[in-house]
Order: sequence, then structure tokens, then C-alpha cells
Amino acid sequence: METIEVTRRDGIVTVTLNRPHKKNAMTPTMWEELLDVFVAVEADRHDRVLVITGAQDAFCSGADLTDSSGNEGAADGVGGSVERMRLVTRCALTLHELRTPTLAAVNGVAAGAGLNLALGCDIVIASERARFSEIFSKRGLSVDFGGSWLLPRLIGLHRAKELVFLADIIDAAEAERIGLVNRVVAHDRFAEVVEDYAQRLAALPPIQVANSKRMLNQSSAVSMAEALEMEGLAQALSFQTQDTVEAIMAFIQKREPRFEGR
Repeated sequence: METIEVTRRDGIVTVTLNRPHKKNAMTPTMWEELLDVFVAVEADRHDRVLVITGAQDAFCSGADLTDSSGNEGAADGVGGSVERMRLVTRCALTLHELRTPTLAAVNGVAAGAGLNLALGCDIVIASERARFSEIFSKRGLSVDFGGSWLLPRLIGLHRAKELVFLADIIDAAEAERIGLVNRVVAHDRFAEVVEDYAQRLAALPPIQVANSKRMLNQSSAVSMAEALEMEGLAQALSFQTQDTVEAIMAFIQKREPRFEGR
């Protein structure tokens, strides 16, 4: 990998965006490498949680608009731009549809597509030093990487419009107040808290969590009756798995369950 680092330990896959000299700004190569990792995590049942973070003092400052590899397609006009954006689209959708729980560890600035990459994860933990901005309009761009879909669902339509239109920079406390992130922690405890969340997510029953994640993601597009039908089918499936048997036995024996995704 040229632009990211990937480590695997005890079911935790940690992806570190690794262009610190550009505050981990995204290039086409980075999108391709992220997509490859997302596909690999989806295919490997031993990968139980995906953590995305940034190298050094930034999470991701958005697209690198000065990167030569990103500008080569400019001569292709709209066609070249559309093709490049299809890569971004595939990356965003693959992240959204991952069965594996995903955790964004926002250690510094998260702007533009970098912010929406974080918001595309299931849980967002931010350092008190983190800063957030939907910077697109100040760069002459419109929102992307799923921001138009994610933001209204997270913080409401009017707040979403304010963030996107004005492209203001907000601090971690404000991001937590409006519901943009799950939790803000002191910077000196940031790594510890992220590790705790990752371990807890990795210890969960994979099949059941994947089903719950899918139903929650679909909740705004289905009726109550449809949601109940999906819940019933998912629960019936749960009772056929070894992990549910293990959970019941662990409860009876007063111990922690050990889930294997079977």
C-alpha cells in the first residue's frame, strides 16, 4: 500500500491514512487502496471490526486538489471527472454496506470527503483536538462521499444545509453537541478509548450485528410492518446459530460469551 497502512490484530483491522505531509488528503490511489481493504474485510470472517484513522495530527483534510494523479483526468473533461467520481462512489457505498462494524477514530482535522468518510462509519470517536468542516463550497465544489445522504440523517436537514453551504469549521465539542460524532475524549486518552471500543465491537456476535446494522441502515426507507418482518426473519436466523447457543450458555454459566460467527 502506498498511501495507507493496514494492521490486523485479534479481529481488529486498523486502516491509517498515511499522507501526513498533506494532512492525509485523498488521492485516487488512496481511494483505490481503501476500496481494496473494504472488499477484503467484507470477505474475511476473521475481520471483526474496521477502524479508520489518520497518521500524525490529522484524520483527513479531504481531496488533494494539488495531486498530479488527481488532475491528470482533467483533460478528459466531464467524462474523466465522472470516472474518477465513480471510484469515490464505489468506495463510499462499499463502506456503507460492510457487514463488519466500522469505527472512525478522528484524531485531528476531518474535512470534505475526509469528514464524510468518518461519518460513513458506524461509530465516530473524536479527540478533543479534532476539527470538522464540509469544506466543499469554499473549494468551488458540491458535497460528495455520501454527505448529502448522511448529514440530514445525523443532524437534521437545516443543520446539514448550514454546514454544507457555509463550510464553517466546527470544533469537537460542537460536533458532539449537534450529533455529528458519538463521543469526544481527551487527546491523551484517545488511543485508549478507541482501543476499548474496537475490542468491544470485535467481541460481538458477527452475524447478529451485521443483521442489526443492515436493518438500522434501511430503517428510514421501510415501514414499521416491513421493519418487523425483517426483525422476525433475522431473529429466526439468530436462533439457528452457534453464537446464540453460546450466549445463552454463557449467561447460565455466568461468564463472558466467545462468539465465532457461526
